[in-house]
Amino acid sequence: MTAANPISSTVPFDQDGEFHGYLSLPHSREESAWGLIQIPISVFRNGDGPTALLTGANHGDEYEGPIALQYLAHELSAGAVRGRVIIVPYMNYPAFRAARRISPLDGLNLNRIFPGKPNGSVTEKIADYFLNQLIPLADIVLDYHSGGKSLDFIPFAAAHVLEDKTQEAACIAAMEAFGAPYSMTLKEIDATGMYDTAVEDAGKIFVSTELGGGGSATARSAGIARRGAENILRHVGILEGEPIRNGSTRIDTTGGDCFHFSPCDGMLEMLFDLEDEVAKGETIARIWPVDRSGQKPSQVVSNETGILAARHFPGLIKLGDCLAVVAATN
Repeated sequence: MTAANPISSTVPFDQDGEFHGYLSLPHSREESAWGLIQIPISVFRNGDGPTALLTGANHGDEYEGPIALQYLAHELSAGAVRGRVIIVPYMNYPAFRAARRISPLDGLNLNRIFPGKPNGSVTEKIADYFLNQLIPLADIVLDYHSGGKSLDFIPFAAAHVLEDKTQEAACIAAMEAFGAPYSMTLKEIDATGMYDTAVEDAGKIFVSTELGGGGSATARSAGIARRGAENILRHVGILEGEPIRNGSTRIDTTGGDCFHFSPCDGMLEMLFDLEDEVAKGETIARIWPVDRSGQKPSQVVSNETGILAARHFPGLIKLGDCLAVVAATN
């Protein structure tokens, strides 16, 4: 017999109106033997229509999504909606409260452990609940990401290359409707266990983002995130009106040589800034040794011609860390 997931919702999903509550996950811990992890959730429903599932803080040190979704949950009204909007500002709530990429409770990365387990650890239970309870309700899923503490990105919305080209086209159309300054078609280094993959495998429209980084949000990145959520809801007809488009540059990382990894430990010196144009063969970074002075740095050259779309954020870097992403422009 398949184990039941212990998470329960304090808000209804099939009743018209505006509801704010929690996904309640029993969690016995040192400070509270019969405690609950209370993951905030808001639901707006008004009659028949499409359902949008909007999620932030899949990684707990990324803030544009939570800011945008808290704003939307405060400003939205059920009367303005046709269909349903499900908002989970802090998908990985334990990680968010700890300001960490991964959960401090079990050391797991929520975006790498789908489908999860109904009788597993905290993070596995959250993944299982989303997979089997929330994703089936949705027609479109928007999951916000940014670089967290380890990366900084140009602000882009993203859609994946998919085997089902009809589904891929629908995802790309939604990506473009989001209205970020950049729109990226991409393949993941490893898509195993990702929330993205779980949503796409369920046949849903999926849009993700990378909207900055460094473990904080800016006025610009938060504004892009807010407008993007409203644009997605307009795109699928949940909100009236057309998406507000300010022009988006298409970029591409499907060529395979866009990712650049550090060849050693050391102190990072970037020679290009985000959005700078980079030519294949140009040196994009130096890595200086940290154990002595007067030594020659290691150099990293670009494998692609394009723009610098992402860079390692802290000043120190380790062997194998992602140092930069160079995206081709269309």
